[in-house]
Amino acid sequence: MSYATINPYTGETLATFPDATDAEVEKTIDKSHDAFLRWRDTAFQERARILQNAADILRREADDYAKLLTTEMGKLFSEAQAEVELSAKIFEYYVRNAEELLKPETLPVLDPAEGEAVLVHEPLGILLAIEPWNFPYYQIARILAPQLSAGNTLILKHAANVPQSAAAFEKLMKQAGLPDGAFQNLYATHAQVELIINDPRVHGVALTGSEAAGAIVASQAGKALKKSTMELGGADAFVVLDDVDLKKTVDWAVFGRHWNAGQVCVSSKRMIVVDPVYDAFLESYRKGVAGLIAGDPFDAKTTLAPLSSQGAADDLKEQVRQAVEHGAKAEEIDIAIPNQGAFVRPTILTEVGEDNPARYWEFFGPVSMLFRAKDEEDAIRIANDSPFGLGGSVFTSDPKRGAEVAKKISTGMVFVNHPTKVEADLPFGGVRRSGYGRELLGLGIKEFVNHKLIDVVDIDAHF
Repeated sequence: MSYATINPYTGETLATFPDATDAEVEKTIDKSHDAFLRWRDTAFQERARILQNAADILRREADDYAKLLTTEMGKLFSEAQAEVELSAKIFEYYVRNAEELLKPETLPVLDPAEGEAVLVHEPLGILLAIEPWNFPYYQIARILAPQLSAGNTLILKHAANVPQSAAAFEKLMKQAGLPDGAFQNLYATHAQVELIINDPRVHGVALTGSEAAGAIVASQAGKALKKSTMELGGADAFVVLDDVDLKKTVDWAVFGRHWNAGQVCVSSKRMIVVDPVYDAFLESYRKGVAGLIAGDPFDAKTTLAPLSSQGAADDLKEQVRQAVEHGAKAEEIDIAIPNQGAFVRPTILTEVGEDNPARYWEFFGPVSMLFRAKDEEDAIRIANDSPFGLGGSVFTSDPKRGAEVAKKISTGMVFVNHPTKVEADLPFGGVRRSGYGRELLGLGIKEFVNHKLIDVVDIDAHF
């Protein structure tokens, strides 16, 4: 796997880590199972105390945690600070709500003879979390906080380019007081992932990542008859109706496409603009993107960070080349790019026809696709003409109209007059090629529990 920290801005290899051995994998599973046998009986109050400790530590040492994110995957330092705070908020959400979300539910039975039926939510055991590099802490927090709250234990296989972020989160939980083995970072290989999934003590796998990785892991989980959740790619529509406040909308469009250097599943990748305002939008959007400043992600003046690796930058440039080869028009925005770092110059793709395969791709970086829609109905059609179904947004001066359009867009999340809201108290997930299952809130905490019926029946037997 070659786990290594390579600074995307300087290109310097700062640290390398050996892959786990099969013996280490087995030891990790043993420890996780032993921890589960104790953790499942731990009171909600104690679980909450530990999660609150973790939130407090993150806030107290926020800059140190943020520096590691910027160093490993290149995100702006201000964005890294925001990710640390969001992770703390996720912990606190479950501190406050986990016990209520998992309380037993009395069922309204139709016949008194059915007895007193109660649904209880019990933990399953060990879970495997496979997480990506674009939000190294947040991705962990949104599976770790609910599942620890539910009484499960976790093994983390993080992305190969953020090994120190993974280790930092394991250290964080130990410092917060989590029992040994309840959350472990493992530098596992792809082959060892299947080994872990097939272990009978492992009861589920949660993956956030690419379609290709999701297809492999979901297949492995299915063959092992294990529950899985998949949060995969996205090509979110940014629908612009004819009554918008143009400046506000363009400002959100520039942000929605370029935050985290455009490396976001729910980034605004497809700008779908109705004909009456298309030309004005494109002109303003072009100027807005031209105002971005590429540079050192630790510099407060920088607004466009490098991509996570030179490989990612090269892959994105190749995608653009292929899109043009299939008939698209590519316009590179003339901004200054440093002589170092994994940068991709912001690019606007237009004239991406329905016969162009690039129309249905995800561009993971500062590449925008713009589509001219005839009217509102056509904008909805284009928005739904995608294999993905993660997020999306609708911009209009009439919120009620926006909400009605949002109902017609087939995704897991739609926002009106905002590109996306990633919050501790909002659910996350999609449909179709964007995956299945939900994270956060009660939906997330109940993904990996046994919804067990206890029915107390006290009637005479009849033969």
